[in-house]
Amino acid sequence: MKREFVSLVHKKTQRDYLKRVNEFPKAQAATIAKKFDFDYWDGDRKVGYGGYRYEGRWRAVAEKIVETYQLKPGDSILDVGCGKGFLLYEFTQVMPGIKVSGIDISNYAIEYAKEEVKPYVKVGNANQLPYPDKTFDLVLSITTLHNLYSYDLEKALCEIERVGKKNKYICVESYRNEEEKANLLYWQLTCEAFCTPQEWQWWFDKTQYKGDYEYIYFE
Repeated sequence: MKREFVSLVHKKTQRDYLKRVNEFPKAQAATIAKKFDFDYWDGDRKVGYGGYRYEGRWRAVAEKIVETYQLKPGDSILDVGCGKGFLLYEFTQVMPGIKVSGIDISNYAIEYAKEEVKPYVKVGNANQLPYPDKTFDLVLSITTLHNLYSYDLEKALCEIERVGKKNKYICVESYRNEEEKANLLYWQLTCEAFCTPQEWQWWFDKTQYKGDYEYIYFE
């Protein structure tokens, strides 16, 4: 089922696409960003977030997810591509007693994860989740899977389906027309899977992913 969680945050951000693509060599910026280290998270905005710090912007997303999936104390959540764990922290605040876990490919992000959730996050790859089948009440992945090459994307979708008991949700970048495609190309730094909604649906069908999904667009 199509959902709208991340759109609550995504649509509030103003973007100057032409400035983004012209102010710094795009190939160089992407090369730096794909290391997912200091420069990507806390370095210059031209090559990443420009300082990814906790500011509470994920609280509304956590609240809506908890409400939608009727999560309760004792339930378990896995965030695939958790970054510094800000969303996981919000889950613990919105629903005290919930169990959170996170995995991210970035050593830097895990090292500098929010202290309250740092014990529950670790370095790992989405294509091989180190958990038994049907471990989590909710598995989610937000703006992560589109960073994978096809061979890893297929494995990651299968892995998310495998470790989730019932509820799964992913959010990926997409485009519906040539303008949004150009904006995505201008803005992104780490994307590898440039897919229309129809192509994403093809991936879901191919991997038998049965969970929910959300597309974010660069309008």
